[in-house]
Amino acid sequence: MTHVANTSKVWFITGASSGFGKALALELLQQGHQVVALARNTSALADVTAGAPDRVLPLGLDVTKATQIDDAVAKAYEHFGRIDVLVNNAGFSIIGAVEETDDATLRDTIETMFFGPARLTKAVLPKMRAAGRGTIVQMSSVGGFVTAPGFGAYCAAKHALEAYSESLSAEVAPHGIRVLIVEPGAFRTALFGSAFRSMPALPIYEATVGGTRKYVADSAGKQPGDPVKAAQAIIAMVHAETAPLRLPLGPDAIDGIRAKLDRVASDVGQTEAIARAAVF
Repeated sequence: MTHVANTSKVWFITGASSGFGKALALELLQQGHQVVALARNTSALADVTAGAPDRVLPLGLDVTKATQIDDAVAKAYEHFGRIDVLVNNAGFSIIGAVEETDDATLRDTIETMFFGPARLTKAVLPKMRAAGRGTIVQMSSVGGFVTAPGFGAYCAAKHALEAYSESLSAEVAPHGIRVLIVEPGAFRTALFGSAFRSMPALPIYEATVGGTRKYVADSAGKQPGDPVKAAQAIIAMVHAETAPLRLPLGPDAIDGIRAKLDRVASDVGQTEAIARAAVF
């Protein structure tokens, strides 16, 4: 039997068949942890389960289906007896101006990357509270803090997830539960290029969204971020005695977040006198 580290945890990872989810699952198994690996299609989890089948529970899960969420969480507790770390990772990338994005696609984006994680978080909280410990890892994005033309739907979902998680962190900290918001920049996963859900382009937005579309296409397969190093950083942060609420990953994430903070500070400075005067 494969050796399991004394400090091993049970990690529940959505979207574990590719990208950050897969990199995280494989790194965890290499370090001796136990993994509940979830994907819409369990056959896509073969690479994850192959290395340590005794420490992996592969399950099918569509995070937009509440009954599937409840069933998957119940099966995880039945199999391993606990969930130490929930990783809300399932999602997709989408590009399109606000006017180019139809209502159904916008709703699907928010449903998958906000309501899905929200439901899963609520599903694990009662037993984590009872145990007095646990970690919830929200896989956001630098797009959860900054925006760009064409990323309105995606950034809306990730911004909502970050706000929700920031409030959550303050609520559950007294119960021994930690929240970690991960904000990767451009990492070499399948999320760029053809994997993007691309809305039909309107010529009127070529001057703004066109540049973003070109960046996405040109960067596919060339992103500077290493998903394995990202997985290692996330695991290290979860195991650290103390950790910040946010974990930006990649130089572009750091630079983008700092630039956004500078812009916000500038706006506040320019309007401060007007803002302070708007009182009885």
